[in-house]
Amino acid sequence: MTLEQELDRLLTDAKADAALKAALLQTRDTDNPVEDFCALARQNGYAIYAGELFALGLTESDAKLRSVNGGVSPIDGWDDAYEQFFTALIWTT
Repeated sequence: MTLEQELDRLLTDAKADAALKAALLQTRDTDNPVEDFCALARQNGYAIYAGELFALGLTESDAKLRSVNGGVSPIDGWDDAYEQFFTALIWTT
């Protein structure tokens, strides 16, 4: 399963499980939010690792920039899969 699929699965499950959603949101207030988010995800059966999460965002942003053949600046936030996950979790429930 790809990281995108794992994030989608986690998002879907967190929307349906208030305790999981609350636990995920609490990781944002820790000293190591990304690592704690990934550790909690893995404890609940989702294969999500910090390095892959950062790489995913960068890869997606780079692909979007290549699709317009250069000449544009990246849009802030497009390269942050972690923040995009939480935006979706907070605003779509």
